[in-house]
Amino acid sequence: MTYAGAFSRPPQGVSGSFVITTSAGLLAPETVVSVERLREFAATDIDPADKRYRGPLDRDCRLLAEFLKDAGQVILLGSIATPKYVEPLLDIFRERLLFPAEFVGRGDMSRGGILLRAVAAGKELAYIPLLNAVRRGTRPAKLAPLKVRRVSLEDVERAR
Repeated sequence: MTYAGAFSRPPQGVSGSFVITTSAGLLAPETVVSVERLREFAATDIDPADKRYRGPLDRDCRLLAEFLKDAGQVILLGSIATPKYVEPLLDIFRERLLFPAEFVGRGDMSRGGILLRAVAAGKELAYIPLLNAVRRGTRPAKLAPLKVRRVSLEDVERAR
């Protein structure tokens, strides 16, 4: 969410990011979700063959594509290796669906580290089309650990 907040440039009237849900299609991240809705999510698999998942997702993706017309691109910041997200999105967005090139071969935590490092550096990642892309590759080297500055209680007191 931090990366999307830093770099999304949505047209007026549309959220800059969405969360793919199991049974409610796309939701803006600030959407308040009730306990009943959470139970509904838990009862539905993320499976492109399941119409409870696919129906709402297709509906919302079509609405988004219609709203964007030919002017916008959609960036997938989640898993690119699994068809459960890629297949439905590609069916609707086709060549307009992009992803960060650095995601190939990386797992969830590594992708998150890349996104947070990009925000800290103020540098947006390079995107490539998902259609016909190599999505599974050789695992890249681990990200170098970030240097963390330890803050003592005395540091905090001095800053006040």
